Amino acid sequence: MTHTDVVRACFTCYITQDRETAEKLYAEDFTLTSPQDDHIDRTAFFERCFPTAAALRSHELLEVVPTESGEVIALYEYEKLSGERHRNAEVITLRDGQLTEVQVFFGGPPR
Repeated sequence: MTHTDVVRACFTCYITQDRETAEKLYAEDFTLTSPQDDHIDRTAFFERCFPTAAALRSHELLEVVPTESGEVIALYEYEKLSGERHRNAEVITLRDGQLTEVQVFFGGPPR
């Protein structure tokens, strides 16, 4: 699988809440950083972030673009059950077919 294939598979696992498959796609030394989380580890990610798909009405992956440096940039929009809509971007680092780091950048409502 290409890096973009792995990233797309991770988003699919998140939306479908397929944790068993997702765990194979995240490296043991995985970290996530966002405006709400500062370099949390894999365990914290699966406890705090992965289950949040249940709060979404919709989620659309808009772009998954590989960079020359080997990272992948993902752009997506989602709507919460409350009706709030947001657009976020992530810079994703991979190694040997697994995510090693995700940096999440929160955006506002899409225009």
